[in-house]
Amino acid sequence: MNEVLKEQFLIDKLSDDQKSVIADMNTYINDSLAKQQHAVAIIQGAAGTGKSVVLMQLVRQYMTDKHYKTALVVNHPELYKAYQDMAKDFSGLNPRDIRRPTALINDAQKNNHKYDVIFVDEAHLLYSKSEPYAHYRGKNQLTDLIHLAKIVVVVYDFNQVFQSKMYWSQELLLDTIGTHPYQQFNMDFQYRMIASDAQVDWMDKLTAQKPIAPFPNNSHFEFEVFSTAGALYEKIKVKNKKFGLSRVVATSGFPRINGRHNVEMDSFSLPWDEWDPQRTHWAKRESSIIQVGTIYTLQGFDLNYVGMIIGPSFGYDAKTDSMTIIPEKYSHKEIFKKRQDLQFTAEQYQEFIANVLNVLIKRGKYGLYITAYDDALRERLLTLQRDN
Repeated sequence: MNEVLKEQFLIDKLSDDQKSVIADMNTYINDSLAKQQHAVAIIQGAAGTGKSVVLMQLVRQYMTDKHYKTALVVNHPELYKAYQDMAKDFSGLNPRDIRRPTALINDAQKNNHKYDVIFVDEAHLLYSKSEPYAHYRGKNQLTDLIHLAKIVVVVYDFNQVFQSKMYWSQELLLDTIGTHPYQQFNMDFQYRMIASDAQVDWMDKLTAQKPIAPFPNNSHFEFEVFSTAGALYEKIKVKNKKFGLSRVVATSGFPRINGRHNVEMDSFSLPWDEWDPQRTHWAKRESSIIQVGTIYTLQGFDLNYVGMIIGPSFGYDAKTDSMTIIPEKYSHKEIFKKRQDLQFTAEQYQEFIANVLNVLIKRGKYGLYITAYDDALRERLLTLQRDN
């Protein structure tokens, strides 16, 4: 098994908190299987709390046991590649039991397949509406999965919702579960980053458009604001050469220049990440050091160091001393697609955009380097760094 994937998803030493969650979930899963019911187990927690680690322990336990008919579902193409890679080294696990949700649902409904347990990672990426363009014609993918299994184990983080077609809230989740029995298993302990609670709180307050404070210097987590994207990129290249898994990422909104849709700022100009039909996921490919990562290639993955370019859709309000979100400058229009069954407010669209930034700045285990396209925002961050 690739050591990078093993280190992230199959750690050898679990914490007491993780062991406790797994024990409680085993009890609930076994009780639900014995009762022959359509039940739901919800693993809920913020980015970096080890949700996928807990899920993978359960996957290894149940999906390698031939007594159970099981499947692992993920709607993220890069994570799908990663899990396919890991399956090769799971004795007794068939890679064909790892599916994208639409493929599994369509196949199971056509052939009347039923499951004991279906595991769903990044369940906040399930379609909560029909999406014929993606060959899904049901009304809600979670509803369909519940009907196919005795128990569905789902991983949710509502702060990682950033598209209307994949919109989820606590209320919508419970409405979808309806009268089916469920139990929620909360994970609120940070494992990805070595950052302190105060440093994670700083990231959350920044993306929540609250007053900006100096970044706390109370852990070994590295943080630096750069005056240029070019200098930030040079730092990331040094870290990547020394430690590996160090990448530049950015939010949407960069204008096309001379026909190129690159991320361009001062001396920096690199193309966006590219879809790769090969099995190697973007975060692991060395060639991605000359591309700019997005939420679509990095969600769910760990990096060692992240170079974050905050795009043109984020500005600065001197009156509130806070970062602001400018939706009209956000160029990825999937976020704003309308739905007949739900109406979104301007504030909710801003939350979608804020969630993208929040997820990206929490990808790095050991450090975050940051700059901003907006001059006023960048200068405010630099001033706070100088005065700290």
